[in-house]
Parts: sequence; C-alpha cells; structure tokens
Amino acid sequence: MKTVTKVLLSTVVVSSLFAQSDVYLTDNSEVPDLIMPKNKLAFKEIAGYQNYKIIATHFRTDKNEIRYILANPVAFNALAHHVKVMPEGSKVVKIGWSVKKMPTWPGALEADKIQRVEYMVKNSKKFNHNGDNWGYARFIKTKDGYKPWAKGTQSCIACHASVNNDDYLFTHFQKTF
Repeated sequence: MKTVTKVLLSTVVVSSLFAQSDVYLTDNSEVPDLIMPKNKLAFKEIAGYQNYKIIATHFRTDKNEIRYILANPVAFNALAHHVKVMPEGSKVVKIGWSVKKMPTWPGALEADKIQRVEYMVKNSKKFNHNGDNWGYARFIKTKDGYKPWAKGTQSCIACHASVNNDDYLFTHFQKTF
C-alpha cells in the first residue's frame, strides 16, 4: 500500500505549503534502486533525504515548477555559514514539483506532483568535470515510479559551469527570518 505523507515546505515565494496529492517516500521507505548510466550515481546515495533541511526554494518559470532545495548536514552547515567551497560529502537535493492553484485560496499556488528528484554530491576523488568535483544525478517521476534521466548528466555539468565562481551552485542559503 502506498503512503501519502504531508510535507511541510517553507518558501519565500509561497508560504508554508502542504503537498497532498502525490505519493511521497516516507522516512521508513527505501528510495528506488536506480543508477545513473554514465557516472553510476545511485538514488540510494541520498537515502534519508526526506530528513534533510530545506535551504532554499526556486521557481523555474521555464518548467512552471517549484523546487525545494534540501541539504544533508554537511552541506547545510556550510551553506548556513556561507562557506565559499563546499566540503567533501556535501549533498544537495532538488525536488521539482508541478504547481496548482490552492482550492482554499485561489490567489495562491501550491506544490502538486513531484516531477523529479535531482542531487549533487561533492566528491573530488570520483568527480572532476573541469574542476567542479560534483557528481550529478536526476531521477524523473513517471506513473510507475522513477527512472534515471535518459539524457544523462552532461547538461547538468554544462549548466552548473555557469556558476563556477559559486562552487557550481545556483542555490544560496535563504534565511527563514
């Protein structure tokens, strides 16, 4: 039986949303056993990401998608203290959600369905794409579960190269007060 979990999400653009309409992994669930084809990063690399802390939100106008950016404790502490180069073992997870109008507040939007789960992991021994030291993974939500993104990670590497002066991160820590 699939479990529906309400996840409190904090955002600057839309305050305190509850995601109610998509099947979401619970703390006791295992992430799918999937691997990115070329770099061999597994979804299981971020097992327990549901317990990571939210560090920021983004709204992708090109995809009409809200993204919640979470960080493991290593990355969270570095981002909260504005460390310029993230330490080894940093993991940053991006959950992309479609949006819909809130039925109880028509002037607002809320997260609807998970579209993708992406992550970056800092590992200088395994990854060095032009000096970035990050591994990238993207898993797309389908009606049957998740699947690795067929186009691989080359576009992730190319896109993140545009923010090489920020250690290849688009995200900065967003204060909540």
